[in-house]
Amino acid sequence: MKRLHHYHIAEQTEWDFIIIGGGATGLGTALDATSRGFKTLLVEQSDFAKGTSSRSTKLVHGGVRYLAQGDIGLVKHALKERGLMQQNAGHLVNKEEFIIPCYDWFSVAKYLTGLTLYDWLAGKYSFGKSKYLSKKEVISVMPGIKTKGLKGGIRYFDGKFDDARLAVNIAQTAVENGATLINYMKVTNLLKDSKGNITGVETEDTLTGKTLKLNGKVVINATGVFVDEILQMNNPQSKKMVRPSQGVHVVLDKSFLKSESALMIPKTSDGRVLFAVPWHKHVLVGTTDTPLDEHSLEPRALKEEVEFILNTASAYFNQQPTEKDILSVFSGLRPLAAPTNAGSNSTKEISRDHKLVVSAKGLITITGGKWTTYRRMAEETVDLAITHAGLETKACVTKTLKIHGNTDTHGENHLDIYGSDRAKIEALALSNPEWNKKLHPDFPYLEAEVVWSARNEMAETVEDILSRRLRILFIDAHAAKAMAPKVASLLAKELTADESWIENQISTFNALADGYLYKAN
Repeated sequence: MKRLHHYHIAEQTEWDFIIIGGGATGLGTALDATSRGFKTLLVEQSDFAKGTSSRSTKLVHGGVRYLAQGDIGLVKHALKERGLMQQNAGHLVNKEEFIIPCYDWFSVAKYLTGLTLYDWLAGKYSFGKSKYLSKKEVISVMPGIKTKGLKGGIRYFDGKFDDARLAVNIAQTAVENGATLINYMKVTNLLKDSKGNITGVETEDTLTGKTLKLNGKVVINATGVFVDEILQMNNPQSKKMVRPSQGVHVVLDKSFLKSESALMIPKTSDGRVLFAVPWHKHVLVGTTDTPLDEHSLEPRALKEEVEFILNTASAYFNQQPTEKDILSVFSGLRPLAAPTNAGSNSTKEISRDHKLVVSAKGLITITGGKWTTYRRMAEETVDLAITHAGLETKACVTKTLKIHGNTDTHGENHLDIYGSDRAKIEALALSNPEWNKKLHPDFPYLEAEVVWSARNEMAETVEDILSRRLRILFIDAHAAKAMAPKVASLLAKELTADESWIENQISTFNALADGYLYKAN
């Protein structure tokens, strides 16, 4: 999957669909449209899943808290999608055991009742049955849990995945099904005809500066927190459609949880839920819900958000995490539907579900939603686009469409995350003794993985590799900085880049990684 090859195709084709945005929603829409047989182009201003879609809590779930809010329909649909995701991307979507520790008997009854309903709503897509665990059983499953006052716990099952890797695999699947995808291609304007209908996009390649005009029958705005910028290209007076809400995560050593099970804290001081999830042999703790008035590609955690996560976790962990224990901290921005009264500051009253609107003739905007429901959102988007643009009616096929790499083997080898590509990466590592070396003594990642990602996963920068292909920046920012020089030199060979490119890549990456190292102000 080489970027340059796609570039040439883009100029020569009259597209049915032009999709702006390479996160979960845009990629899902590209896969849905191309697998129905439409000529499909997707452009992304940075790398695939650069924004919100690489910064989730890594859960594939129906949404236990939506159940508490009484949104039964939303939960039922999401649980079905969770089941389909596991069937279609078995190498990335794992069943995970979650424990809710209970410190009073009322909580035991309440959560067991709610989660029994959760299981029932999943129907044939159930991941397993919820049950009560005694205090002794909870401690044996999760030795890191605070025992004082513990009455027991509720065990339930949900899904866990690697978000950015799934994004890359969906991109590969879309390409295999005939789509053209280009990262580092920013939309700078919309094309219009004499009647004001949207007929395509103007783009600029952010790596080379080259500009292109691309024509399409329908343009899909799937840019997350950036949707308003695209809408303003059509109408500078358009009202804001989204308000960003920040979700922060901190990553700690696995010794804090000492468990393969995940912890679910059902009621935080701000009325949310908090998760501590084992992920890539570390513990991911989050998240927050902070309304913001601005958005960026690299949002930064606020001091009070990090303190909130550490304080909440400390009430449940035997070993209390402090700021110096944070290995990496990252933030994602949810594109929540903007409240109609401008004075509202609570994200709880802002819509969490997705919103699909015809923004202009030829322009459809999809925003909101969550990773678990990406496939269903894409189906709805393509269905609306077919009607709106008068395209040939073709049925959706993604319910049973396998994602690139799909297998159902989950071993201890870190290469299992590549699914069916694992054997090809192992062969690549053996083809050159250098490539079989580790990038860092404390981590299993091989040099061959960098070469593989450059050749097959459209990785263009050190950040693409260390942030989204290997996930190391999200796990341990210091280790990521240590790996940067080797990654830069391996990439340079693949991309035929020179010494000054290598130096620039290392310094750019180090500056970025410093933002993931938590420093209290």
